[in-house]
Amino acid sequence: MEKKAALYLRVSTTRQAEKDLSIPDQRRQAEAYCQRKGWKVACEFVEPGASATDDKRPAFQKMVEEASFRPATFDVIIVHSFSRFFRDAYQFEFYRRKLAKQGVEVISITQELGTDPMGDMVRQILNLFDEYQSKETAKHVLRAMKENTRQGFWNGAQPPYGYKAVAVDVRSDVIKKRLAIEPTEAETVKQIFDHYQHGKGVRVIVDILNGKGLRTRSGKLFHSSLVHKILTNTTCKGIHHFNKRNHKTRTLKPVEEWVSLETPVIIEPQTFDVVQQMLASRRPSVTPPRIVNGPTLLTGLAKCASCGGGMTLRTGKSGRYRYYTCNSRSTKGPQGCGGRSVPMEKLDELILSELEQTLFQRDRIKIIINELVRRNSGKADDGHLEEKRLRSELRAVELRIDRLMDAVADGLVGNSDGFKAKLASFELQRDELIRQTSVRKRRDNLPAVPLSDKNIDRFAKSVRLKLRDKDSSFRKRYLNLFVDRIEVDDTEVRIFGSKSALATAISEGEQSGTDKVPAFVREWWARQDSNLQPDRYERPALTS
Repeated sequence: MEKKAALYLRVSTTRQAEKDLSIPDQRRQAEAYCQRKGWKVACEFVEPGASATDDKRPAFQKMVEEASFRPATFDVIIVHSFSRFFRDAYQFEFYRRKLAKQGVEVISITQELGTDPMGDMVRQILNLFDEYQSKETAKHVLRAMKENTRQGFWNGAQPPYGYKAVAVDVRSDVIKKRLAIEPTEAETVKQIFDHYQHGKGVRVIVDILNGKGLRTRSGKLFHSSLVHKILTNTTCKGIHHFNKRNHKTRTLKPVEEWVSLETPVIIEPQTFDVVQQMLASRRPSVTPPRIVNGPTLLTGLAKCASCGGGMTLRTGKSGRYRYYTCNSRSTKGPQGCGGRSVPMEKLDELILSELEQTLFQRDRIKIIINELVRRNSGKADDGHLEEKRLRSELRAVELRIDRLMDAVADGLVGNSDGFKAKLASFELQRDELIRQTSVRKRRDNLPAVPLSDKNIDRFAKSVRLKLRDKDSSFRKRYLNLFVDRIEVDDTEVRIFGSKSALATAISEGEQSGTDKVPAFVREWWARQDSNLQPDRYERPALTS
């Protein structure tokens, strides 16, 4: 039967792709190879300007995904050389074996090897040489870029805000560039420093810039992180540091490895240094940890009703005032979201009081549980099948995780970014299946008959005491046990929670004969319980 081939064509840099030097030649040779073999070219995947040292390549990932389609889209993957596929020996072997399980073989037209043990050994040696060569090339490229910086030239990355790269010379067909001031952006940089010197905070500056209709280089709204980056970037005072961070891990390198580049001055060095001192003095970390870093009760629960984003902690006057603020408004200003800020103590007290007065009362609890008992009757068989399905899927995911870890232990896969991403994906699936299984199990454990008034009273009293516990981290666990989401609006605060979590907690307390409330663990979460309608509680509007 005629084989179907997929061509994988890759060049390392966008400059090569733009000059169209290598891709057409790879295609021509690969098509000629397939013609000699009598194979049909079913498709091709082109990667213009992507490194083969990792798997963060869109065309590559699409090719791996299509290899698992049934019926198969292709039977073999044709590359010019194995280095086009990967320049990392561990990653190469991992993906080669993954494709082999799908019946897809990786073939190099310039390095034809057999499938016997000798061929496997030669291929692995070639992969190790490719990886070594890649690292050596990177070392020499970095050395050349350092020297380019020492000569005062820009290396080609996107210039910092306030600058542009202009061509000043041509050497051996290479265009040499230097940084020059971009007048419009430079004026904005000066405004940012001027506002900060006059006592305005980063978030206020964001509001001012967006309010004036100013936008970033990409046409988006200004946000806090960009303004802070501009305020701390030494380039604007006349000195830029190259080779400051590891490009993969983003960690700082030793100072002695940095290379300095003189740049046109936008902000006078004295002014820049004064602003750095102001930034340091206003940093929350200089205030006592009990003020800035104490646990907040509603973190992860409180949401802005306007945009759905989280309500995050914001402090004022060096930590003396604390607010729950819409994160979009906090980082992008009113143009990002017209949300609101609410004093933290005020919202905390409102939520706790509402739960005490409305939810944790005997009559309210009895209504909820009786309704759940009625809904749960007659669904035992369906619940059993659903739980069986979930547990089967959970075992399959855990098996995938075990196999991936075995591959690392056997030396077939390295501890790379690709491995970490795959492991994180499997762990996310596992956690979600555990949550769904827990929700299903909790429904099965709901009481078959109404609970006693005595036990409901004991439970409600115990929870009210726990929610008022001075240990805020402890009471936060109890709040997360019963509350899924809190929407903060201008006219009301809405609390959403799971009825099944409430019923299960009471029933377990009754079975044990004690007033102990279950401890908070992940399996108790009841996020997105689609079969249960959330309860709504309304109170007067909160304002700041």
